[in-house]
Amino acid sequence: MNGLAIALTVVGVVVLLILWLVSVYNGMVRGRNETKNAWSQIDVQLKRRHDLIPNLVETVKGYMKHERETLDAVIRARQMAMNSGGSVAAQAQAEGQLTGALKTLFAVTEAYPDLKANENMLRLQEELASTENKIGFARQAYNDSVMRYNNSLEVFPNSLVAGSFQRADFFEVAAAEERKAVKVQF
Repeated sequence: MNGLAIALTVVGVVVLLILWLVSVYNGMVRGRNETKNAWSQIDVQLKRRHDLIPNLVETVKGYMKHERETLDAVIRARQMAMNSGGSVAAQAQAEGQLTGALKTLFAVTEAYPDLKANENMLRLQEELASTENKIGFARQAYNDSVMRYNNSLEVFPNSLVAGSFQRADFFEVAAAEERKAVKVQF
């Protein structure tokens, strides 16, 4: 082979290597952005859930004069969930506590037949159930996105380029009790 052919081969290999690096890097950026977008979808549904809770508490308050502790627990759990910001794990833990407090509230409301028939309560119950479903779907989409992104960071040869990219955390429920859906049915 002559010198020109060798030079063209080397240039071709370098160009292909650069194109591969750009492609891998851009794929990781897309994956990271997809994961951030999926998290924002969870955040939207959690905000909706947080916004429904004061209306729920106000509706229940008039009927449940002797259950102040239960209502306070829901309010505290909501506040913790709203202020948990930061890591996915912290948010998941706070949301799990809120789910537990809501389960307790709905269990206690079973003893109040007038409350179970209240039109506002029924509407809030339906909205909360719908929101819980949306949160579940958003969590699933987020975790799928995290899996794809983390896989792209870890597979060879992408792992050679992934140095500045951080793994994303899954939105996981820690306690088995928190895995159960909130029952909003009367």
